[in-house]
Amino acid sequence: MLEVINLSCVRDERALFHELTFSVAAGDIVQIEGPNGAGKTSLLRLLAGLSRAEQGDVMWQLQPIRQQREIWHQAMLYLGHHPGVKAVLSPLENLRFYHRDCDDELIFDALESVELLGYEEVPVAQLSAGQQRRVALARLWLSHASLWILDEPLTAIDKAGVEKLMAKFAQHADNGGAVILTTHQDLPDSLARVRKIRLSGAE
Repeated sequence: MLEVINLSCVRDERALFHELTFSVAAGDIVQIEGPNGAGKTSLLRLLAGLSRAEQGDVMWQLQPIRQQREIWHQAMLYLGHHPGVKAVLSPLENLRFYHRDCDDELIFDALESVELLGYEEVPVAQLSAGQQRRVALARLWLSHASLWILDEPLTAIDKAGVEKLMAKFAQHADNGGAVILTTHQDLPDSLARVRKIRLSGAE
């Protein structure tokens, strides 16, 4: 599905990683590891096409993503370290905005999956950090993208929520999708299938 070839990233005249090469196939769950400053978020942004690498290529189905941006944006769902939801809108309105092809029944099912029923009409600005994160994560239950790129998706999520997310990742992979994520948390034993790629950049 995805191939990273000799990817190098420089930020503020400092090399975060150099000639990084790996591939992600259907059914893979890949965790990007490394200390703070190693370039984990920078790598995910490069994979998502939100920034440009110093050198190297990110390939999707054997073609550079920069040459097929529309196809790539349909095939990939990126959720960054910040929730990325509109604070003035409610959870229901946010999901309607991002997933206009979904009817309200599916949206309410997604909100139930992340335990936000009862909060669907509350402005996101009035929700806790964990609830705001769950609004963003509800998109996983609505997305048709085959590759999920997730930066710290477990932030501010309780243990039960983490287990539910892990089950969702496994289900997505079992259905032929793939997940790339970063997290500072230890993943549960139930997700032993995770493949780890470590960035060793300096702080």
